[in-house]
Amino acid sequence: MDFTYDSEQNDLREAVRGLLQRAYPDTERRRSVVGSDPGFDEKTWAQLAEMGVLGLPFAEEDGGMGAGPIEVGIVAEEMGRVLAPEPFVEAVVLAGGLVAAVGTAAQRTAVLGPLSEGGSVLAFAHAEPATRWSPSASAVTATQDGDGWRLTGVKEPVANGARADVLVVSAAVDGGTALFLVQGDAAGLTRTGYRTHDGGRAANVTLDGTPAELLGEGTADRSADVERVQALARIAHANESVGAMESALRITAEYLKTRKQFGVTLNRFQALTFRAADMYVSVELARSTALWASMVADAGGDVVAAGDRARLQTSRAGRHVGKEAIQLHGGIGVTAEYSVGHYTSRLTAIDHVLGDGDWAADRLAASVDSYPTVDPLGAPYTG
Repeated sequence: MDFTYDSEQNDLREAVRGLLQRAYPDTERRRSVVGSDPGFDEKTWAQLAEMGVLGLPFAEEDGGMGAGPIEVGIVAEEMGRVLAPEPFVEAVVLAGGLVAAVGTAAQRTAVLGPLSEGGSVLAFAHAEPATRWSPSASAVTATQDGDGWRLTGVKEPVANGARADVLVVSAAVDGGTALFLVQGDAAGLTRTGYRTHDGGRAANVTLDGTPAELLGEGTADRSADVERVQALARIAHANESVGAMESALRITAEYLKTRKQFGVTLNRFQALTFRAADMYVSVELARSTALWASMVADAGGDVVAAGDRARLQTSRAGRHVGKEAIQLHGGIGVTAEYSVGHYTSRLTAIDHVLGDGDWAADRLAASVDSYPTVDPLGAPYTG
């Protein structure tokens, strides 16, 4: 497998990196942006749209750029590198991905066009209180009302749910899960937003007979579509995690080269250097896994299994790199003024969205018995 980017992909990476480094040149700038609603910079969001980033994975006839998971991963990694709070994965890959996968041609044009142009923010309202990362809906129900539908129930947490112009909502219908479009100003819709520990935004979304438009045609169970698009979002989050881990490692290595104890810099202490080297190994393992998963998705392979593997690897690596970055800095590592704590917080938040590492490990372990047994000595297995 060729893990190198081509010239166009390198150009995309450099363009996005340049834009985001200008938008978030330091930790103070990011703190200022996430300190007030909506928790991201609307100007940067518009600039990403002008660059074509917000329409990257969508078909050209739907107003997008027609790119694939590898290009999406490049953007996600650059956003993780500076902890850019713009909801690229949440709005574009997840919510937009569901509209692209399920919506009719008219719905794709009406929803994905404004999203790609930066004039709209989407959110996927799927998680329900007391549930754990299921691709199905149960607490929110849909009832038909003439030619339309009405939704009732509660969704929480909904990433960027208070800011979203359009909500993609999952609801139980006839024993299955259907998807609906709900406008942000719809009657019976109540959104209570709050700040998350990593500086992002989430919301409690309450629907009380809220009018909704069925996404796609018919009420066939969409759980498999949700599962697949969630896996694509896990892969994108894996790439974002790699960017965050790489920056945390770089900041830590620079600190070890400049901070002095007993008259010498910390990198002169072999034990600390070994710990930094272990961080590097974790980052590179996570990078190769995230890129491999992106390539699997790009080739049309088993994206769900690839997403689980990427989630497991980046979950373990993120915890390791985050903890070591803080510990090697000492007390300053957990202060609001210093960046490594913010990177660790974001890595932790990603790990608890769409399924954590333990959840992914359980899913992968459950499929082990589907593989044939191989005798290590090469003899045919006769058991």
